[in-house]
Amino acid sequence: MPIATELTRILGIKYPIVQGGMQWVGTPPLAAAVASAGALGMLTALTQPSPDALREAIRETRKRIGSGQGKFGVNITLLPSINPPDYAGYARAALEEGVDIFETAGNNPKPLIEFIKTYRPPGHLASDAVPKRFVIHKCVTVKHALSGQKMGVDVLSIDGFECAGHPGEDDIGGIVLLARAAKELSIPYIASGGFADGRGLAAALSLGAAGVNMGTRFMCTVESPIHQKIKEKIVESTEKDTIHIFRTLRNTARVYRNAVSTEVVRLERRPGGAKFEDLRELVAGARGKKVYETGDHDAGIWSAGIAVGLIDDIPTCKDLVLKIDKDASDIIKGMNRLIIDEGEYDTVRAKL
Repeated sequence: MPIATELTRILGIKYPIVQGGMQWVGTPPLAAAVASAGALGMLTALTQPSPDALREAIRETRKRIGSGQGKFGVNITLLPSINPPDYAGYARAALEEGVDIFETAGNNPKPLIEFIKTYRPPGHLASDAVPKRFVIHKCVTVKHALSGQKMGVDVLSIDGFECAGHPGEDDIGGIVLLARAAKELSIPYIASGGFADGRGLAAALSLGAAGVNMGTRFMCTVESPIHQKIKEKIVESTEKDTIHIFRTLRNTARVYRNAVSTEVVRLERRPGGAKFEDLRELVAGARGKKVYETGDHDAGIWSAGIAVGLIDDIPTCKDLVLKIDKDASDIIKGMNRLIIDEGEYDTVRAKL
């Protein structure tokens, strides 16, 4: 029997597992495979070159899921940029295609969240009720989580220091961050950063989370669209094989430790430091995309969490989700045996 939580009830998914949005990785093959496995798949909007391309990706994902009951959403991450993408256009395209689950991240998400919650697709009258939409918002501090809660999001994704991508600047690990969230939040939250197996899911649930958000673990699956050599590199890696870049720029990002990321850190640490302009060519997104396309792990910057230390195989998404759920269930049941009543305690002491 699958583990049921507030997350599974709210979103109508079978297992309390979310595939996080990942640039160049959150594409139809992966999102559909995760959704078909009973977890929540996630398309990454900005992986698509335009809102119209996102429409096609949504249609392809639905086609891949077929007649199954799989659920998927769309990730829209707000990035600091001189010429920001058409975030509203991506959201509008997803809404008009019938998507009702969104993952948001980044600074000042309120306008986007309000747009998602209130947008009426063409043909809807002003008197018609706005369809229910669900927003999962990613945060790296409890303070930001409380702000997201006030904005009306439905679920929060709490990212600990272990996560790939941007962990914030406070360096707070997941155990304390998730326990704080349990004390202060009144809406469901999921745990993100360092989760890759059933033991992690059981731990997250014990800390008050309603599920887990996994990125790096889903990168290393059969259906993941990245090169096989990168999947094999993840399997070979340990928890020591990631590094933080942009620390000196106060825009910390955890990425895989390779020739390029090591050079970025060297430049940041030199006397006088480094400006983003000094690093731009090294960290260009096109180079990161080349990693996934060619299998050359040193071709550019690519995100990876310390969960790489827990990954030792390349399963299908279905096998992975089923194993995580079974292992978590077994662990939870096993922990129940740790609790004994007073009579049993007295019996144990008498035998000592």
